[in-house]
Amino acid sequence: MKQAAYGETRTAIIKKKLMKNKFSIEAAAPANAVQPSSTKTVFIKHHANRQLPTQTVLALLKAQLPRQYELAEVVGQWVWLDASPARKPMLAKVLWTLGFHWNQRRGVWQHPCGRFDPFGSHPTDPRAKYRSYFPADVQPV
Repeated sequence: MKQAAYGETRTAIIKKKLMKNKFSIEAAAPANAVQPSSTKTVFIKHHANRQLPTQTVLALLKAQLPRQYELAEVVGQWVWLDASPARKPMLAKVLWTLGFHWNQRRGVWQHPCGRFDPFGSHPTDPRAKYRSYFPADVQPV
């Protein structure tokens, strides 16, 4: 990603990039062409879904992506998925829309479930600090 200017947040950079892409798409399309669903709408959905609680995210995964639900791991209150975005680009789009983001360092998709760490990432594996389990393996009581 491009280096942020002094005082410019990551969110501001992403918004600029989205606007730039939107303008280039609009400029390339004929005036009478029907525009695909707005990038801005998808971006808004992504951010709204990042606020969903853990159980809601798990329910969405179970309903929409049952195979990924079987692989889902809950670490603390976050949901992690081990699925490479390069191998499955369509899956990556769905996960991103659901509010997941790709963590390059850990090699997993992560959903914060409304729990953001304002001080950045953990230097060690969070599974050493927080409870970790696979919801598909837990038997309902």
